[in-house]
Amino acid sequence: MSHSLRCLLLSLLAATAVRAADAPPSPADRATATVAATVPTAAPGTPEYDNSPAPNAATPTAATPREWVDPDTGHRVIRISDEPNSQSLYFHYNSYTPEGDKMIYGAPSGIWAVDLKTLGQGTPKLEWLVDGRTTRANPIMMAYHSRDFYYSAGGALFAVNVDTKVSRQLLTGAAFGVNSDGTIAGTMLAGEDPTGHVQRPPPPTILPQRQRMFGDKIAAGIPLTPDEEFAAAKEDGLSQRLANPNSTGFLFTNLNTGTQTWTGFQYASIDHQQFSPTDPHLVLYAHEGSWHEVDRIWTVRTDGTDQRLMYKRQMDMEIAGHEFWSYDGKTIWFDLQTPRSKEFWIAGVNVDNGQLTKYHIEKDWWGIHFNVSRDNTLFASDGGDPTQVAFSQNGEWINLFRVQPNGTVTREKLVNMSKHNYVTGTTRLGVQGGGIEPNVSITPDKKWVVFRSNIQGPVQVYAAEIAPTR
Repeated sequence: MSHSLRCLLLSLLAATAVRAADAPPSPADRATATVAATVPTAAPGTPEYDNSPAPNAATPTAATPREWVDPDTGHRVIRISDEPNSQSLYFHYNSYTPEGDKMIYGAPSGIWAVDLKTLGQGTPKLEWLVDGRTTRANPIMMAYHSRDFYYSAGGALFAVNVDTKVSRQLLTGAAFGVNSDGTIAGTMLAGEDPTGHVQRPPPPTILPQRQRMFGDKIAAGIPLTPDEEFAAAKEDGLSQRLANPNSTGFLFTNLNTGTQTWTGFQYASIDHQQFSPTDPHLVLYAHEGSWHEVDRIWTVRTDGTDQRLMYKRQMDMEIAGHEFWSYDGKTIWFDLQTPRSKEFWIAGVNVDNGQLTKYHIEKDWWGIHFNVSRDNTLFASDGGDPTQVAFSQNGEWINLFRVQPNGTVTREKLVNMSKHNYVTGTTRLGVQGGGIEPNVSITPDKKWVVFRSNIQGPVQVYAAEIAPTR
């Protein structure tokens, strides 16, 4: 997926100064990310930049209305962004200020904020925070407890204050994020454990995914559908990440002192790294691969201790993935299927005691990603086309789920996504790849579900109003 590629590129940038993996690194070798001593005079987002309106902003036309009421759901939909190829953040990154008054998104011209207090009252009020025309600005995440938004530009990590619009450089090098109190940046660094304690595991036996996923149908002589063939081929590619993974460790940089810790070594394809919203020394991450072949959800502390699997699969072909934090940092939520493509749940594991919470959902309610409100009472999903893991023939919807007192959830459709291209990476049944995953999030006031989409052509950022208009 696009986020995995982004993380891989960041990791490659971080690893450019690494010496041979079998030799203990020197401090110079590990200095792939260094704390900035000064801010460049023309840093993106500083007052020296021209913050005039973006030159490639699109003007709304009758063919691309700014807002409408979805005729199939009765919910109002607003296009937040003006500029083609604008994108909301990846689903597990925080987009919202602690006070809930602004949401941040990225565009070719840079990084923008939308005023949530006035959203729905006429044309969305947008602010241009960071100029990305000369040096591309890649949004990362909003700080959980300050008014800083983190982004990368020109091979460095920056923070921009969303009120003053002034940036400061934090370090030179890549980072997947910054911790909850703004003191530690994290990245991944390829290399083996210098202590020798972490050894390469024996190679696994990986069967062809057509047989793993559809063995019963094949044995019965039932032809696979084109969507099933497409899904099996995609899983064959993912399963290769398990065949011979390299060793990788976390490189944590203290932004106050410059001290670096390279720790948490393991032989795995690592992705979805995300700091806890509340514990500055806890990181959630995933072991990538075909989800029904791997125990995916892990945490580690920034000193390398307490590295543990947070949820172990209980049956063959079970999957658990696309993990994300609750806002209070107490729960890791994830997509659970027992087994794959059969029974669907929104599940959460308590990080302190391992207690599991499960909300059953129907096949057509499933989404590529899920997200949750700050108080854990609302969930949202972004749907999927028939090639996705649910193989749903009626799953292309933005969905809202309300937690009920009896431990169930109710589902409400917000947006018909049948005109959205979900196909990423390749071509399916004549539909070109280059589609996009909507990546839902719920605004702090629980009034809107935000997502990205190509339903009007170029990718834009949208918001669906939770309260129906009829």
